[in-house]
Amino acid sequence: MTSNTVKADENRSKRRKEMENEASESPQLSSLERPDLALSESSQSLYKPEALEKVLNDMNKEINNLLSKYAHILSERAAMDASYVQELDGILKEARIIENHLKQKRESLRHRFTVIANTLQS
Repeated sequence: MTSNTVKADENRSKRRKEMENEASESPQLSSLERPDLALSESSQSLYKPEALEKVLNDMNKEINNLLSKYAHILSERAAMDASYVQELDGILKEARIIENHLKQKRESLRHRFTVIANTLQS
C-alpha cells in the first residue's frame, strides 16, 4: 500500500518536471512582440467615437421602440382587464337579481302551499 503511494508521488513529481521543461523550452513572446488584436485596423473602426455613437443611437431607438410597443400592449391589456371586470360586475349584479327573484318566488310558493294546506285541513 505504501509502495503505491510512493509511486504515485514519484509520477506526480516527474510530470511536474516535464511540464516545467516544456514550458521553458517553448518560446514565449514578450508583451511587445505579441500581436495586439485591439489595435488592428478592423477592430479600430469599432472603437471610433462616431461609430459607437451611431450604434448606441440605433440601439437606443430600438429599445425605445420596443418599450413603446410594450407599453401599448400593456395599456391594451389593462383596458381589456377593465372591461372584463365590468362584465363580471354586470354578471354578478344579474345573478343577485335572479337570486332575490327566486327567493321571492320560493316565499310566494311557500305561502300558497300553506294556504292550500290550511284549506285542505279545514
